[in-house]
Amino acid sequence: MKILDRCVGCGNCVPFCPFGAISTYGKAIIDKNICRDCKVCIRYCPIDAILDK
Repeated sequence: MKILDRCVGCGNCVPFCPFGAISTYGKAIIDKNICRDCKVCIRYCPIDAILDK
């Protein structure tokens, strides 16, 4: 998963990650060591700022 520059850090995706791989510090950050590419977060981003690789 990749977070685009247009991420506004709303945090909508954070609680839906089943692996706890997303945090927000100004914008969303996906920990690539934890992320399992389940793509759940993509569904919860209101501005489509998360891309599938």
